Amino acid sequence: MRQMMKDMRYRVLCAMMLATAVSFSSCEQEPIPTPDEPQIVAPYVEGEVIVKFTAAVADMIAQSEATRGAATRSGVVAVDEVLEAIEGYDLERVFPIDERTEERTREQGLHQWYVVRFGAACTAEQVAERLAGLGEVQAVDFNRSIKRAYRTKATPLSVSRLAAAESATRATAEAMNDPLLAAQWHLVNRGDQFCEGGLIKSVRDADVQCEGAWQRSTGNEQVIVAVLDEGVFVDHPDLKANIWVNEDEVWRSRDDNDGNGYAGDRHGYNFVKSSGVISWNDVNDSGHGSHVAGVISAVNNNGVGISSIAGGSGAGDGVKIMVCQIFSGYTGSNALAVVRAIKYAADNGAVVLQCSWGYVSGAANTYDWGEQGFASQEEWEAGAPLEKSALDYFTHNAGSPNGPIEGGVAIFAGGNESAPMAGYPGASDDYISVAATAADFTAATYTNYGKGTSVSAPGGDQDYYYDYVDEDHNFGEVGCVLSTLPYNVSESGYGYMEGTSMACPHVSGVAALAISYAAEQRRHLTEKELRELLISTSTPIDEFQTGSKTYSRYVADIGPLQPMQMNLSAYRGQMGAGQVNADALLAAIEGAGRELRFPNLYLDVEGSMAVVPSRYFAGGEELTYNVTIDDAAIATVANEGAKLIFKGISEGSTTARIAASNGTTQNFTITVRRGANSNGWL
Repeated sequence: MRQMMKDMRYRVLCAMMLATAVSFSSCEQEPIPTPDEPQIVAPYVEGEVIVKFTAAVADMIAQSEATRGAATRSGVVAVDEVLEAIEGYDLERVFPIDERTEERTREQGLHQWYVVRFGAACTAEQVAERLAGLGEVQAVDFNRSIKRAYRTKATPLSVSRLAAAESATRATAEAMNDPLLAAQWHLVNRGDQFCEGGLIKSVRDADVQCEGAWQRSTGNEQVIVAVLDEGVFVDHPDLKANIWVNEDEVWRSRDDNDGNGYAGDRHGYNFVKSSGVISWNDVNDSGHGSHVAGVISAVNNNGVGISSIAGGSGAGDGVKIMVCQIFSGYTGSNALAVVRAIKYAADNGAVVLQCSWGYVSGAANTYDWGEQGFASQEEWEAGAPLEKSALDYFTHNAGSPNGPIEGGVAIFAGGNESAPMAGYPGASDDYISVAATAADFTAATYTNYGKGTSVSAPGGDQDYYYDYVDEDHNFGEVGCVLSTLPYNVSESGYGYMEGTSMACPHVSGVAALAISYAAEQRRHLTEKELRELLISTSTPIDEFQTGSKTYSRYVADIGPLQPMQMNLSAYRGQMGAGQVNADALLAAIEGAGRELRFPNLYLDVEGSMAVVPSRYFAGGEELTYNVTIDDAAIATVANEGAKLIFKGISEGSTTARIAASNGTTQNFTITVRRGANSNGWL
């Protein structure tokens, strides 16, 4: 793929230099392969390219869409001549209009991106080359195919083992009463697992330090994590209470009831099938989305199944999982599904982007992995401009200037190619890329490392624990990450997986827990501040990357093969800043950023806005509040339970004060204008 993208950039450059000499003759038909020739899956979808037009052309196409329903031409002679030559038949805006966020969408130029669909006479490369030569076109991108980066399918937890865990007497020292917590070494590692027969493959606290962190926070229902993955089993008894609900939408509705551009998105959206119906039970699904969701926010302390990093205390206070489905069965994802999911997450309240996918490392062994991925940040940005634009939109616009986090945190799996370089997009300086470790802090046998790696987290390592079997005498469970699964994958609803795609949700969960604590402490941080704190508070693990590590490749239904050696010294200084540490991160939150302040309000004339004042005062839930507005002709306020209801009366601006019963007073302004929108997390 990397060579293809390099070739494409060269062709595009040539086309731009020769813009005045663009030919409008029909495309040359590619030769049809004979049955004896190998059939290679294209790295991008044929029959369409993605184009960023100038703002003026985008507005003309939008007008055409409004008057004719679907645009077939742009209204610009030069563009339409090319469309005619390539047998173009459809122009579709990449991102549906959401009136709530259309202003900022236009500010960042995302409204200029269109899908151009065309006939079979031309290849995507030919069309891209022709369109790139037009002055009305700012960028051309392919709808790249995106494959799962999952290492293995799940190994189910047997029903008998679940029953045994549920009936066992729990130690009083356990922080949560969930029966499977004792098997979740990646959350709480006592150092007493995997230490049999003289073998020691477990180190105390080789986890993400949940126990200490839970003393400060167990999660907050205001915080939303968008899971870009397979669908999530939203009715799982250990997940259901922590699944995000779009209260303005109707489950399985074919209508866009809330006007955000997506019909029926009650719990998120299926971007594979363009439907609000989330799927998780395709015969070819692995259960990965449900597994990831469980690591982040399975319901804690409910006496059922597993614990999670940010699943709350059992009182309905866990972080919420927004399902952004980009994989389904054998159906491959593509760039369009991914970028739409990213923007959807930002526009609908998510502040953490959980991405257990990415491109093959640019340093991967080509014998095992074929074409290498992007080799540098500059190459990725040039080769995937739409993807970069969507991620920038998330990191800049998720969250709120009036909430605990301003901007969104994007977290990616580093990749499983054993390569000395993380895969993109995660390897970019603007995001977090996660490497995987075993239960003794050693690098997992499969993990990418080195350049682009931000931090490490437990990902499991069944090949390292090849000399262990579980209670049912099965290989494949020991040393892996235990979490939730759909019942069609595991009869018990739980099971094991491994990979950097499992390490990634540990970091996403820790980030969500940190934002939860910031909300509870009434602290405000930027995305960059939180990202830097998460990295700087990581536990150093270089001392464990010494000597060699014996492992054996595990093959399903066969077991381990001949043992092999892994040189750990190659991983010293290459596993990011260290292993993510929730306890240390939450401690650092206490003095970070700035105090939350009651926000300035922007109201529409005759419009109203509900504000929860307790979010802006320490110990706010125990206080009462009184608001004074200097000019009642501009705006009024009324108490409604725990909320303050502000109403715009006439255009203008006025000062106001809110006084809490603890003696704290904050000043703010109220601006009333026609067409005003809420400007923050209120």
